[in-house]
This record gives sequence, structure tokens and C-alpha cells, in this order.
Amino acid sequence: MQLEFDAAIWFWRGPAPWHFVTVPPEQCEAISEIAGAVTYGWGMVPAVVTIGRTEWSTSLWPKDDGYIVPIKTAVRRAERLELDDVVVVQLTVGESAPSPRW
Repeated sequence: MQLEFDAAIWFWRGPAPWHFVTVPPEQCEAISEIAGAVTYGWGMVPAVVTIGRTEWSTSLWPKDDGYIVPIKTAVRRAERLELDDVVVVQLTVGESAPSPRW
């Protein structure tokens, strides 16, 4: 399943601080329809993410009846992204990339 959306980057200051974007509700509904078939546990859903020219494998994290996408530091540096930047996110849900490109 391939999806595309715009979202703002936000920061979570928890015990392991990380940057994320939130998947919009409409796309979350589509992901939820196949999540049971592709999850590897705890509701985590494998995906290939593309922002700009950077592509990587990750997992969508379940949060508040939806999903969030973790944005690696290497991706933010490669794409020169900052907190609150709005980015175009392309997701291929249920797959893994062979290796990251940055």
C-alpha cells in the first residue's frame, strides 16, 4: 500500500527523545485495514518512508488510535529539516527497504 501526505515534524522529549510526523486520520484508516496482516507485534507496522530524496525502512508506531512516523536524525540532516517543518511523506506500508539512502 502506498500513501502520501503532508505533516509537520514534532519532537517527543521522552526517555528516548525522537522526532516524528503524525499520519493523518484518513491514511490511518487505510493502514488499520491491513495492519493485522503486516504487523510484527505491539501494533508496529513496517514501512518504507521517503522524504525528499531520502528513503529508509522503519516502523509506524501506534499512537492515539493512529500512527506516527519516526524521523531519524540522519534523515533530518540530509534533508535539512527542522522542528515544525511541513514535509511531504511517502509511505509504502508493509515493506522494508534493502538499505537506507541518504
